[in-house]
Amino acid sequence: MTDFNRSVLPVAVRSNGATPNPWWANAVVYQIYPRSFQDTNGDGIGDLKGITSRLDYLADLGVDVLWLSPVYRSPQDDNGYDISDYQDIDPLFGTLEDMDELLAEAHRCGLKIVMDLVVNHTSDEHAWFQASRDKDDPHADWYWWRPARPGHEPGTPGAEPNRWGSYFGGSAWQYDPKRGEYYLHQFSRKQPDLNWENPEVRKAVYRMMNWWMDRGIDGFRMDVITLISKHLDGHGRLPGEVGSELSEGEIGEEGYTDAGPFCSDGPRLDEFLAEMRREVFEGREGYMNVGEAPGITPERNEFITDPAHKELDMLFLFDHVGVDQEGSKWNTVPFEVRNLRARLADQQEAVRNAGWASLFFCNHDQPRVVSRWGDDSDRESRELSAKAFGMLLHMHRGTPYIYEGEELGMTNAHFTKLDQYRDLEAINAYRQRVEEARCQSPESMMAALALIGRDNSRTPMQWDASRYAGFTAADAATEPWIGVNPNHVEINAAEEFDDPDSVYGFYKKLIAMRHGNATVATGEWNLVAADSEQVYSFTRTGGDDTILVMVNLTGRTARVPAEVARLLGNGVSESQVLLSTYDAVHGVKSIARGELARWEGVVIQL
Repeated sequence: MTDFNRSVLPVAVRSNGATPNPWWANAVVYQIYPRSFQDTNGDGIGDLKGITSRLDYLADLGVDVLWLSPVYRSPQDDNGYDISDYQDIDPLFGTLEDMDELLAEAHRCGLKIVMDLVVNHTSDEHAWFQASRDKDDPHADWYWWRPARPGHEPGTPGAEPNRWGSYFGGSAWQYDPKRGEYYLHQFSRKQPDLNWENPEVRKAVYRMMNWWMDRGIDGFRMDVITLISKHLDGHGRLPGEVGSELSEGEIGEEGYTDAGPFCSDGPRLDEFLAEMRREVFEGREGYMNVGEAPGITPERNEFITDPAHKELDMLFLFDHVGVDQEGSKWNTVPFEVRNLRARLADQQEAVRNAGWASLFFCNHDQPRVVSRWGDDSDRESRELSAKAFGMLLHMHRGTPYIYEGEELGMTNAHFTKLDQYRDLEAINAYRQRVEEARCQSPESMMAALALIGRDNSRTPMQWDASRYAGFTAADAATEPWIGVNPNHVEINAAEEFDDPDSVYGFYKKLIAMRHGNATVATGEWNLVAADSEQVYSFTRTGGDDTILVMVNLTGRTARVPAEVARLLGNGVSESQVLLSTYDAVHGVKSIARGELARWEGVVIQL
């Protein structure tokens, strides 16, 4: 089980400029997608009681924090990221009493609970939005309402206030006949954007957040929080509106302009985040808040996560998970080690003196890294590449995040038909790009979905080799909400739990190193051999202690870079190998030969 009474890390490697060390400096977070984690009532959908039933597994793994994707009441248009009641649990997942039980049992196990929070937008079924449809209601200005363009029939093509496209396809504007105006939705039409310019909106959000914190949760992961401040002209008009002083940009291949530059990292973002800190978190201890941060640069990450600015503890940046995409998300290009290294190095360098990094490859919006950049073609390749990417991530400076099943080496779904997908983004993107804009062929779109579609990470957790992978009872009357990956027969927790050489066993070692080694937790990070085509290497230094990490991120033998060889001098002994994707003996022999085997990674005490 985890222990939150760990010794305070030395002042010499104090993290994030905070005194004393934030508790999350050497913590590891585990993300749970409740819908796919554990079903206890046989309806094919995971639930809160299912999470509670698996706490011993999570405590054994050694993680410290559980981040739950949304379990609030919701129409489930976007799997719960469209919230209709922030202060209730959706019946799909259970009740508020089930949530209280989960909190109590998690805390008993030494695990903290962080809830996903979506406050850039709500569901269109939320009471706030329904009230805002009346222009005379006090909530009338709680969302981004705009009239049709002059000279156009409201509700017809071209009448939208500007030409912004939604991230989920189509226009970012939806006409509402009751109000006679359009509302902005950067995502689904059932996810209208809240107007954070209105102080009453912010007050209501903070009241709700305090309600949850008082109930006993340990913080929030805030969905697309960096989109809450929009760029406006001097008269409060959005880019591209009639009379606006701001241009909305060029029309893209799907027929719309990109709202991203005008909604990401807006002019009042720092003000809003600092206000949230004061109104919700000031005076509280032991919490953690992390924001999903589309459009944020590493340099801005440093500012927002610098404790002196009192905004957020961490942000999720996305530049590194776009290295296999060019232009559109759905235009995929081959993975190259140098591109990933460049992006991660930028993130690490930006927080060298202040701020903090979040470390992740997988989450509910990203595919499985072992299929995306590794090799899942056979068991040995899958296990080795899963360990290689795990080592690379967890040896960086920052807080690592594990997505459910990542610790088992779970793979992409390998769906071949569109009707196997459940994700709104995937289905809409296919329709938009293939059938409407005709800017992508059906074959290339299906290949892109199979590689990076969000449902790849949403298939049920693979607990055992039974019919439904132990996610729900083998004789359940209702099948899981999305197909179980057939490879659950070989890849599952029961198979790996007691095997120290499994991917699960390897992740336990990674977590233990972060807990027990101050240099791994917060030591200085320095890149080594920046030009290698195959090997990603760096050092971690704390005081007189230096650790070398080098990982071959390819399925081919790689030469040890010359810069690394110089650091190793006359070679290494087995006692210096702190961790290996193979074993210490193999690592010593590889280094003696001046090469790394395929997917070989070693952590060496210098």
